[in-house]
Formats: sequence, structure tokens, C-alpha cells
Amino acid sequence: MSGYFLYHSIGTFPGKAERMAAALTEFSGIWSAEDDGQWPAALAARQRFIDAWTRLIATPQGTLTTAENVTAALYSLIGGLPAERLAGKRLLVAGDCFPSLHFLLAGLAERFGFTLDTVPLRPGESWVRDEDFIARWQSDVGVALLTFVTSTASHRGDVERLAAHGRAMGSVVGVDVTQGIGVAPFSVAATPVDFVVSTSLKWLCGSSGAGILQVAPELLAACRPELRGWFSQPNPFSWDLDAFTYADDARRFDHGTPAILASVASLPGLEWVENTGIDAIRAQNAVLVERIISAALDNGWAVRSPLDAKERGGSVMLGLPHGAEPAKIIAALRKERLYCDARGTTLRLSPGMVTTEAAVDALIARLREHIGSRQRRAS
Repeated sequence: MSGYFLYHSIGTFPGKAERMAAALTEFSGIWSAEDDGQWPAALAARQRFIDAWTRLIATPQGTLTTAENVTAALYSLIGGLPAERLAGKRLLVAGDCFPSLHFLLAGLAERFGFTLDTVPLRPGESWVRDEDFIARWQSDVGVALLTFVTSTASHRGDVERLAAHGRAMGSVVGVDVTQGIGVAPFSVAATPVDFVVSTSLKWLCGSSGAGILQVAPELLAACRPELRGWFSQPNPFSWDLDAFTYADDARRFDHGTPAILASVASLPGLEWVENTGIDAIRAQNAVLVERIISAALDNGWAVRSPLDAKERGGSVMLGLPHGAEPAKIIAALRKERLYCDARGTTLRLSPGMVTTEAAVDALIARLREHIGSRQRRAS
């Protein structure tokens, strides 16, 4: 029985340890060889990672590159935009975006001359409604950052509808696909946006340090990233200090010597998702999530995720009752080899391909013991 409910955090797949070990061992042999083959092999490995991501989100060749994490990717994009895209305008973001991105934007607002406008959650609700986001989105919004799936409610936004509104407003539209990609389909070809940021963790089962930035060709050509370096050039080995030029493709968002290990360690997960198929991953996940939601409704537990599967990512969040101690509940579940986490009083549960139905049943049974049920409260 695998009681792994943490796909919103790291993510795993059958045989992950062995496949990651093999990839890293092969790279170690190349990197340690006493010859001159290291950099060609390392950059080729990084390119395989970029190519896997390019296929995953169906984006044009040459528009995607690596970043250490989502925050760094967003910073690089903001620092590369033409000044008129931001100065004197609003940057629109939802109150349930990933907090790290809000921390970044709040710190950049004064320097780049934009006003950070955060759309709030309605009182007592668990996610920002799409209609509330659209209601705040007028033509003075220079950039809007959308969240594909939220990390605190697993709410799946209607990116197609939101992006269409953004195009009508003349805004730069970006989307953070981190919490949904790998369990819910997302395609730049099907849903054009101006930029995408993500990590290879969570449903993609990769390692930390393997973020990505994808920028639409028209916007990419206009960007002049302030975070730049020798790898931003068409030829990184051009060391003429007075002849710097940006590469024509997404490499202009590169800067210093790129990290390679995160790409190597994450490629097995990306390949596993590609070979398994997102439809198969979502179908298995949906059965387990619906089982948890059904038990929650039967027992009177608060569900802080959308009940409609079309509006939900791969996680389900439960609200713990007043007086419950999240840390103690998680520790007790851990002793039963049931692994999840909490944000405040929100219990986050994300079953995936290694999670068994027996583990879901065990989780439900333990939660009845720790947070009670409608029947127990009535007795």
C-alpha cells in the first residue's frame, strides 16, 4: 500500500528512484571523464529537457528555456519587458496565486513603475472566482498573471476565457501552470498566452531547480532581459566586451553558466508523463479524488476545492474543524504511512499513480478518528 498524497509537493512515479539514479550515474561518468566531452554532452542533456517541455505544452520551438524556479523565471520575464508594458499600469494577480510570486511582484512594483493589483477572495470562499478577476481587468492592466491550478484549493481557472479577455484588453497574459501541468492538459497551441512559467516538480515528478520560462515569439522578440550573461548571446563563446547581442530565441533569457543536474534529474519524470499520457494519469487520479470527496460529504467535512471536476486540478483540500491541530493530525497519519500536508487549517491531499485505493480507504478511516463525522457529532 502506498499512502503518498503529496503530488502537490514533489511527485513520484513507479521506478522513479532507479530511473533518476541511472540518469545521474550516466551524467556523473560523463562529467568526471578526463577528456573534453563534458559540455557538449551536458548541453545536449539540457536540450532534451527543453524539448520534452516543448512537447508537453505544445509550444513553438525556440521559445522555452530553463530557470532555477518559477520565481526566477517570472523575474527574468518582468526584467525583460519593454518599459511601456508596465510603467504607469496595473499588474493584475489573484489573491490565491503562489505567494512567492506575489512577494516578488510586490518588491518590483516601485522600481518598474507598476501598481500591483491583487484580486481578493470573496469572504468565506477558498479561491478567486474567474468572473471577479475579469471584472478587475480593464485596458490599464499591462500584465496579468493567471494561475492554472491553485495550491490552496486546487481551483482550475478557465485560462482560455481569461486569456481571451486579456487579448481584448491589450494586456500581456502569463500563466503559472505549476500545480496542474502533468495531471491536467495545457497547450499553448490550444490556449495562446504570452508567457508560461512552471517547475518540473509535483505532477511531473521531477527535481527542484528545474523551472521553465516560455515566451510567445512576438513578445520574445521585444524583450531585453536585464538578467543576462554570456549564454544570452547567439554564441556564448563570443567574448568581445563591446559586441553583446541577444540571441534571437529563448536563449536571450539565459544568463550565466546554466545548471544541468536539475534537467538531468527531471527528464525521467517528464518522459514518464509523456509515455503514460496525461489522460491516463488524470483518469486514475479522478477515481481516487472522487472517493475522498464522497467520503468528505458523507462525513460532513468541509471541502475547500471545487466539486465540479472540470474546475478542479488533481488535488482535493479539506477544511479541518475548529480546534483541530493540523500538525498532530499529519504526524498521526505519517505513523500510518499516509503522507500529506496542510496550509493552516487546510489539509491538502493529492493522490497519484502510486497511491492505492487501500491507502485512500485507510486515510478516510483515520480522518474519521481524528476529525470525526456527522454521525459521531450527532450522537
